[in-house]
Amino acid sequence: MSNGFYNIPTATNEPVKEYTLNSRERKELLAEYKAMYNSKVDIPMYIGNKKVFTEDKRDLSPPHEHNHVIGNSNYGGEKEVNEAIDAALAAKKNWANMKWENRAAIFLKAADLLAGPFRSKLNAATMLGQSKNVMQAEIDAACELIDFFKFNVQYMSQLYKEQPESLPGTWNRLEHRPLEGFIFALTPFNFTSICANLCAAPAMLGNVIIWKPAETQIFSAKVIMELFQEAGLPDGVINMVTVSGKTISKVIFESKHFAGLHFTGSTDVFRTLWKSIGNNIEKYRTYPRIVGETGGKDFIIAHYSAKSNEVATAISRGAFEFQGQKCSAASRAYIPNNIWEKVKDQIVSDCLSFKMGGPEDTSNFINAVISEKAFDSISSYIEFAKSSDEAKIIAGGKYDKSVGYYIEPTIIVTTNPKFKTMVEEVFGPVITIYVYDSEKWEETIELVDETSEYALTGAVISQDRYAIEYATKRLENAAGNFYINDKPTGAVVGQQPFGGARGSGTNDKAGSILNLLRWVSPRTIKETFVPAKDYKYPFLG
Repeated sequence: MSNGFYNIPTATNEPVKEYTLNSRERKELLAEYKAMYNSKVDIPMYIGNKKVFTEDKRDLSPPHEHNHVIGNSNYGGEKEVNEAIDAALAAKKNWANMKWENRAAIFLKAADLLAGPFRSKLNAATMLGQSKNVMQAEIDAACELIDFFKFNVQYMSQLYKEQPESLPGTWNRLEHRPLEGFIFALTPFNFTSICANLCAAPAMLGNVIIWKPAETQIFSAKVIMELFQEAGLPDGVINMVTVSGKTISKVIFESKHFAGLHFTGSTDVFRTLWKSIGNNIEKYRTYPRIVGETGGKDFIIAHYSAKSNEVATAISRGAFEFQGQKCSAASRAYIPNNIWEKVKDQIVSDCLSFKMGGPEDTSNFINAVISEKAFDSISSYIEFAKSSDEAKIIAGGKYDKSVGYYIEPTIIVTTNPKFKTMVEEVFGPVITIYVYDSEKWEETIELVDETSEYALTGAVISQDRYAIEYATKRLENAAGNFYINDKPTGAVVGQQPFGGARGSGTNDKAGSILNLLRWVSPRTIKETFVPAKDYKYPFLG
């Protein structure tokens, strides 16, 4: 029994370390990276209290050096998925009944462990396994994940504190139960923090999780599981399985205990999963919660009043950080002809100045894309642009996968605002620019809104407040995260809750209380102190 109303530590955003030359954090991180590079780990599945190894072992290699093996994963099948479901359900009662402050303490401890002894370990694993440079790893694997843990605990406390009014003679109470069953967390390669949060956010509220990480994120997923264990998360609360998507979907979506999907990934996959859930809807004990953050075709639109160097910087950073492999990355831009030449000069100069190579060299701004499949897909868009008379490549356009999956940051300029690379998600270091007549501002705003099926992020850059107001209102459904005079990336937990609508997902805003509301089932309790003893109401007299 709790004998107090507890205030949790006030959440603040984790400071981003700069990793300057000869700094302690830089030396520590690069030493950890080197140690991981020169070793080979056998990564198990984590099911209940067991580490599960199989005969189906698959090599793991850095995307920037794909012939170098840093470990292997152990692949399972339906048997392991069923075991994970059993382990989760076995853990559910004790976990759901644990006092909320004790669940909170586990994730607050995870935050402090990550800020301290696990920081270099998880950052290095992200750099090595996902080819992120030092800064991209720091803001993702360390800072954002620490923020997710701390702010979600704060939001959980707020959620539980919100209570209904009571009239004299009654007491109304509201409790937030975990969902009845288990949650399936299906996570992407590109953000280590998202992978952990898709598991941790529902778990924090008393749910149990089956987690399937992306094949290309398994290396850092192991460190996440070690972090959870070190923080004291009980066995079976989060179970990590490495199986094929087809195999796990078959088992998960036919289980009557399936209660929710927490997903980040492609729009096509999310739609397929939704259909599978719908086709099995009569099997479930309750209607599953479906939460997904999916694709984007994120835009920058500049007004004729915009400053060219601000527009150019938003493009260079927004399009090419982490090789454009962010669902928020700028991949189409609309630039007025009055500032185009200055913008073009700077972005071409920026691309020529980018150093590209492995993340162990901290001077490299650009690293490799995640896999051969991604490399082939991205390079096919570049070739399409090269062969079209509606487009011209003004920077980049080269690629090479002999050592690592390297693609030059590429800028395409098109005369067709509905050109293929203006419409389709490329998910790589490619941006397409349409130069418009500076007098056709409103018509171009219409183009921005109607060109893409997605609605994740977007940015307007202008010195004219009327133009900013017009774009903000007219594009209100075109982006769930909208930026004014900034790049359309870099959402911070607690500051810019993240998510989009249309083809970009359910807009349940990771990093806010809105997301946590999806993982609870409220129950109202009314207690009457002096119950009625006769059915007759006064009006009957």
